[in-house]
Amino acid sequence: MAHFPLNHPLRPLYRALAGLTGTYILIFGCVSLTKTVGETLFARESNWALGLRTNLAFAIVSVIWGLIVLGANLIGGNVGHYINLAGAVVFMVTGIFMLAFMQTAANFLNFSVSTAVLSLIFGVVLLLAGMYDKTGSAESQRAEQAYKSTSIPRTAPRR
Repeated sequence: MAHFPLNHPLRPLYRALAGLTGTYILIFGCVSLTKTVGETLFARESNWALGLRTNLAFAIVSVIWGLIVLGANLIGGNVGHYINLAGAVVFMVTGIFMLAFMQTAANFLNFSVSTAVLSLIFGVVLLLAGMYDKTGSAESQRAEQAYKSTSIPRTAPRR
């Protein structure tokens, strides 16, 4: 099982970065919706919003994920922790998939290279936030510190 530190001192910074990521995704989705409304869901037209290529399906997905990520980071607690980890996986897998199939009919979200790269960057930001924003009680934190101090083998320095 993975180990995530409890109550990391930079937790508010990581959560703020994840919240800003969610805000950008939400704004992008809203702008994309205004530009692609009335088109088919998976159109491969040349529609751009905030420097990224888009279509109606991608706009809808962006609004949904933007609301999820932003909402989870506003709620805070371990809800944000788990949503950030899940979002990291989704954004990284989507970015790699779309990069691999960009010049094929499988590019149903109308990604460009810049969109795929930004999806990967968002995945890394959410992964970083998810790794360090786990919260716990003070008692849990003390128990974790005690476990870490007893489980690390101490060896004598070599001469």
